[in-house]
Amino acid sequence: MQRQGSIGGSAAIRVRVTGGVLLVAHLALVAWLMLRPLDVPWVMPANLRPLAGIRADLALGWPTAARRIGEGLALLAPLGVLLPMAHGRLDASPLGSLLRTVTAGALISLGIALLQTGVPGRVVDVDSLLLNTVGVAVAHLAVVPAGRARLRRHDERESRTAVLLDERAQGRTPTIPRVGIAP
Repeated sequence: MQRQGSIGGSAAIRVRVTGGVLLVAHLALVAWLMLRPLDVPWVMPANLRPLAGIRADLALGWPTAARRIGEGLALLAPLGVLLPMAHGRLDASPLGSLLRTVTAGALISLGIALLQTGVPGRVVDVDSLLLNTVGVAVAHLAVVPAGRARLRRHDERESRTAVLLDERAQGRTPTIPRVGIAP
């Protein structure tokens, strides 16, 4: 039996499965990119002061800063869409969904940062955690509410069509003609 408020039908199953597969693929790509050892002659010290790295990037000039900040925002941004997509709920509270998704994105970013401590050439940067989390939130806010509204409309249209087809298959309800009574 389908839980109330979840996407129903074969299209919904495809959406959830696609979301799960893309989520796993994206996380594998992120792990490969962020947990590979780097062969560098020197390594910057860990940045544990919030926004210090962003300020340093801005000091390098706008093109460099835009590229570095954009990379930080874009790395985990797809999670803002893929996590709710894999979950498959249409009636989820928008605020609750945002909080769950952003929390999961922050925890995944924290996990990556902690795993990087054991990888040669990689250091912890608290600004990357902040940028990754903001990227997840922005992607979620930009795509998920509109996507859920569209899926709800599609689901309602599908259910109305199913009711109409069911009525046609059964035919009209028979009526009994009035029979006059003899005088």
